[in-house]
Amino acid sequence: MDAQRLPTNVPSESVILLHGLGRTRFAMRKIAAELSNEFHVVNQGYPSRSHPIETLADLAIESALAACADASRVHFVTHSLGGILVRQYLSRHALPQLGHVVMLGPPNQGSEIVEAFRRTPILTQFFDLLNGPAGRQLGTSSDSRPRSLGAVDFSLGVIAGNRSVDPVLSRLLPSQSDGKVTVESSRVDGMQDHIVLPVDHTFMMRDPRVIKQIQTFLRQGRFKHHD
Repeated sequence: MDAQRLPTNVPSESVILLHGLGRTRFAMRKIAAELSNEFHVVNQGYPSRSHPIETLADLAIESALAACADASRVHFVTHSLGGILVRQYLSRHALPQLGHVVMLGPPNQGSEIVEAFRRTPILTQFFDLLNGPAGRQLGTSSDSRPRSLGAVDFSLGVIAGNRSVDPVLSRLLPSQSDGKVTVESSRVDGMQDHIVLPVDHTFMMRDPRVIKQIQTFLRQGRFKHHD
């Protein structure tokens, strides 16, 4: 968490990057580099396995916003859990300078993988050790944190993947997925746009096609669906 106040002589619009569960800000490094010519970028780290979603949202986003205090607009680009943190934060806080939000592989309706690992005590202990309290909140039951947040009321574009490099976890998912989150689970009521790309959950942040779509949505509020 090394956010700094917006310096002088930089673009007036900021983009906050939030990585996913069990990752670090390093995972968003390529996106940060590609966006830095056009935006002031805050690549925000946070201890994703140490706290529940409600705590992580305030911890990460308030720190990042402190670095964007002088920005005319603040956008978000998130991966996986990072998108749920934005939904959580905006459900409780107004952000007048909010621009566009792009979520990569967000478990907006939870992930069946969480439920699969929590069916037996041994697997539950392993899952909890690996993913912490936030991971436990990402199931598909009606009281899971993502599903409890309801519809969004901001400009949101979702990029879902339909390829997987993990044949084991993919078998736990009931339909087309990126190996961690199904395409259908990435959707949420109120989103502005949704696109499916042939990328997997783990590495989608590095894919040039994903980054181009991020740039398009941040500029236009919609994705480019056709060449």
